[in-house]
Amino acid sequence: MSTPKIDVQVISSGILSDDVLMLGEYLMKRSKIPAQQQLTLQFGAFRHSVTIVPVPRYEGIRMSQTLARRLGIYNGTPLRFQYRAASRTLALGPLIGVLVSRDDPEASDKPFGDITMFCRELTEACRKQGAYVYFFTPGALRSSLTVNLEGWVYHSGWRRILLPSPDVVNNRLTSRKLENLPAVQQFLKEIKQQYGSHVFNEKFLDKSEVFEALKKDESLHRYLPESHSLRHYSMLKSMCYRHPTVFLKPIRGSLGKGIIRLARVGPESWQASYATVNGTRKQTFDNLTKLYSSISGKMKSVKYLIQQGLTLIETGGRPVDFRALTQKNASGRWTVTSIVGRTAGTDHFVSNLARGGTLSKVREAVGKSNLPLVYRGDASARLQRAALDIAKGIEDRIPAQFGELGIDLALDTAGRVWLLEVNSKPSKNDNTPLTEGKIRPSVRMMIQYARYLSGF
Repeated sequence: MSTPKIDVQVISSGILSDDVLMLGEYLMKRSKIPAQQQLTLQFGAFRHSVTIVPVPRYEGIRMSQTLARRLGIYNGTPLRFQYRAASRTLALGPLIGVLVSRDDPEASDKPFGDITMFCRELTEACRKQGAYVYFFTPGALRSSLTVNLEGWVYHSGWRRILLPSPDVVNNRLTSRKLENLPAVQQFLKEIKQQYGSHVFNEKFLDKSEVFEALKKDESLHRYLPESHSLRHYSMLKSMCYRHPTVFLKPIRGSLGKGIIRLARVGPESWQASYATVNGTRKQTFDNLTKLYSSISGKMKSVKYLIQQGLTLIETGGRPVDFRALTQKNASGRWTVTSIVGRTAGTDHFVSNLARGGTLSKVREAVGKSNLPLVYRGDASARLQRAALDIAKGIEDRIPAQFGELGIDLALDTAGRVWLLEVNSKPSKNDNTPLTEGKIRPSVRMMIQYARYLSGF
């Protein structure tokens, strides 16, 4: 990532024409950019023929007001640039587009609801790295693909302007329904084909898809509890007789919604514990046939993964698990940005924050737990190793591009690391390091990966 970072100076169109750029003389020599010749200016999907004029003792770039408006660039915008000699192209960027679920033009101070502060944070981090970011919704994709999109930028307040289609799209859609809209799928396909754009976190992951894919890698078997798609009574019976506790998880569920824990409480009787917002609701069944009858109606609309129950470490009787945020770095390799411990709330058996869970550092979570001392010393390192192994497994076995994955892991009372689930749209709350600064490492890492993808 040696591309220079420069500031854009916007000049009156009466002084500078739209087909002329002024660039610092030293930068031109360093990048071997020919002067007074026709070149192509590129910014995302935007292409425009320009002539470059050198400016002595100047380290930025100057363009006309009209040209800057077409690019969506404001005076003082910091950008990276590179000269691609083979195509005689001066590229500015990277231009990053974040696809979000919804916006509210009436709420000018908080157009994206709860994620508005994340969007501000990302904007500030991009300025520091010389990247340009904007935010757009599926509503901006109503017509066929064009060079320009209507997106939101932060410049002395939130505003909507026209911008070129981006070099890199970070898919932050939080709804499968929105993600599967024909306009969204067509847009993502066409920008890759027509403009060479990159898209990461392309799709949601279903729980059954993840476990079926990872089963194909023998090196990952040690992390995988026995898991199957629940399709019929015989599967339920088989799993329940092999394991004293099993979990039923909606394959497309999130935030702990709809999870059912089944535990044997007698020779034939079973207790079902249902995760609800207010706590755990329990119901006992005389036999598995009655239990299956109680959920068979739901199975017509909800597909379940049935999974081996684990003896998780606990703190004060509350289960503890771990959320690892894995991200691609500036070299395109997986790295662990953070791992936090998550302790379930009182009367809950799932640890999600939305269900009353609390966050802590790994050392603190392990230290307060019932994990035997002999397994504590390298617990953090083993969790990190598992997170990296699983992220690489997802990349190898599932045909989609991911830049970050939220990987939920557990330790059992024998110190073994287990995979609980993988989230391709990780929350910006659950994975926050507890010693965060103003700009989180996870945000900086996302920009570095976007720069890697786009060549800036």
